[in-house]
Amino acid sequence: MNNSFSKISVIGLGYVGLPLSLQFARSGVKVLGLDLDPQKVESINFGKSYLKHFSSESIAEQVSAGRFEATVDPSCLSEVEAILICVPTPLDDHREPDLSFVLETARSISPHLPKGVLVTLESTTYPGTTEDELRLVLEEGSGMKAGVDFHLAYSPEREDPGREDASVKTIPKVVGGYTPKCADLAEALYGQALDKTHRVSSCRAAEATKLLENIFRSVNIALVNELKVVYEAMGINVHEVIDAASTKPFGFMAFRPGPGLGGHCIPIDPFYLTWKAREFGKHTRFIELAGEINTAMPDYVISKVADALNDEGKAVKGAKILVLGLAYKANVDDCRESPSFVLMEKLEAKGATVNYNDSYVSVVPPTREHAHYTGKQSVDIEDAYDLILISTDHSEYKTFDFSSYSCPLVDSRNCIIKKPQKYYQA
Repeated sequence: MNNSFSKISVIGLGYVGLPLSLQFARSGVKVLGLDLDPQKVESINFGKSYLKHFSSESIAEQVSAGRFEATVDPSCLSEVEAILICVPTPLDDHREPDLSFVLETARSISPHLPKGVLVTLESTTYPGTTEDELRLVLEEGSGMKAGVDFHLAYSPEREDPGREDASVKTIPKVVGGYTPKCADLAEALYGQALDKTHRVSSCRAAEATKLLENIFRSVNIALVNELKVVYEAMGINVHEVIDAASTKPFGFMAFRPGPGLGGHCIPIDPFYLTWKAREFGKHTRFIELAGEINTAMPDYVISKVADALNDEGKAVKGAKILVLGLAYKANVDDCRESPSFVLMEKLEAKGATVNYNDSYVSVVPPTREHAHYTGKQSVDIEDAYDLILISTDHSEYKTFDFSSYSCPLVDSRNCIIKKPQKYYQA
């Protein structure tokens, strides 16, 4: 194989795989998308989008040009030159890494690997996954040897849905190969579609890079969450303090407190390293403490809800509460690991009746940890509730006029501009 790729496959057409597929297709590379969900495959082949931050036109353009198609059949992989694996890596019920999606993918594709193909893993995981677990499954199923008969690399995804100041194309891509030749090919592959690559010495170094990025965020979010509670006891607004500290042109990076962590990265990825570190007799106390603080934030928000209702002479039990925002972050339709689910569950456990509003998530999709909410529908924002709780800072909530509302509003994001008289920060 030379260092130019004409046809690749992207496995997993979700929040990571779909934008990556579109970027390669726009760069002139033919992309075969592979996904177990026949509805996603059908949508792509008809030029329809199933993610709100990607237009149907952006998909249809590449499909009609013959640069993008999708299938559920792994046997079609025999005609591609590179395979990019973008499947979930959640935690199991014991908060330990669940590699089942990665390894099942490897088992399904290994009999169809063409000789010389490059396989890259993009899913976040602990150091050693690519070179150990993934490699062994691919070698066993294909009868070939990594680094000799096929090539293997790791390149962590850096997708951030809803971000407008960066894109798949402009975010530098870290790559690490199983062998120097594997790394050469990975650099060449991503160099065809992205502006910049950064090569590291191994797959393990690349895997560790992704974990560092997300642990950095988790620890700093925990810090400001803790400071929010401390400063409130002192009568100090933590957001005012963060704004002031942000004026320093060096040595400070602003992080904002919230009702808890959400998304498929920050609440999960740090614990991949925590789990792996135990194998080496090391304890990640800093990471685990940050996890404890962030996990406790929904309880802090619930206490603020209780205080606000108490001021009205009401209890949480029997109260009608509207939660604004189900997505884990502003202006996206991704509700995986959203703290809104936790808030809803905790309020309902205390006897409240809870509805939600989110124009990005009109119906709750199936989720692994909150399956009982599947099918629940978004409702209108009305001043008919005992309390309104802001969980996600969608732009529409920031500008919504709550000034005439009589019910109390608890804002866990410090985002409301037109506040009601009964306004509480949480």
